[in-house]
Amino acid sequence: MIDPGKVLLQALISEKATTLQEQANCYVFRVAIDANKLEIKHAVEKAFNVKVKNVATARVMGKNKRMGRFEGKRSDWKKAFIWLKPDNKIELFETV
Repeated sequence: MIDPGKVLLQALISEKATTLQEQANCYVFRVAIDANKLEIKHAVEKAFNVKVKNVATARVMGKNKRMGRFEGKRSDWKKAFIWLKPDNKIELFETV
């Protein structure tokens, strides 16, 4: 079995993610770059005890950054959009 803590790295909370959550029951997570859709689905179902309808992933390329005359690059990362079946919610995202 896979460990959800190694697949799901961070919940992403932004204006777009909040709108998706309210309108389409979709949650956004930062995930391990080598995780596939099936592993992400199983990790979410195991960690939050919900049923997943669909998973979409996107690779985000790291930006080039400068510190004075030195240039570096941020790491590439992957994000996952997770749509849940109706009547399922992840309590982590619920506001008071």
